[in-house]
Amino acid sequence: MMILAKLGLGVASTIVFASVYTFREGVIRVDVDEHRDGGSHVHFWVPAAAVPLAMRFVPTEHLREAASHASEFMPLVQIVTKELRRYPDTTFVDVEDGDDHVRVSTVGTKLQIDVVNPQENVHVAVPLTTVNDVAAQLAANAPGI
Repeated sequence: MMILAKLGLGVASTIVFASVYTFREGVIRVDVDEHRDGGSHVHFWVPAAAVPLAMRFVPTEHLREAASHASEFMPLVQIVTKELRRYPDTTFVDVEDGDDHVRVSTVGTKLQIDVVNPQENVHVAVPLTTVNDVAAQLAANAPGI
């Protein structure tokens, strides 16, 4: 009986530590609600640590192509995302036009994009560390670097 208890404790501890490690960088949250008959309602959370890992499985030619389009901006993105973590919540864009509302801001250590209109609501939150990691991987794959 004691062996089963120790085994159970070992399994539970492993699960807890694996979860903490996986979610250490936070969570990417995507919520999409379409306001029409039969509209989609998509809500999912992904561990932010999964994105840089998943990028390792992207074929090199696709990464190079993406990097070639964005390479001149990647150093700026890396610097900005690193510095934004040091500042309080900031709103970069807040536009209202009739029933449409778009907001781009930082909330805590996440970049948050909210789009609300009569047809749909879209909310995306991405940890700044994930944006920085993706920018670093794209910069590393840029042609000529």
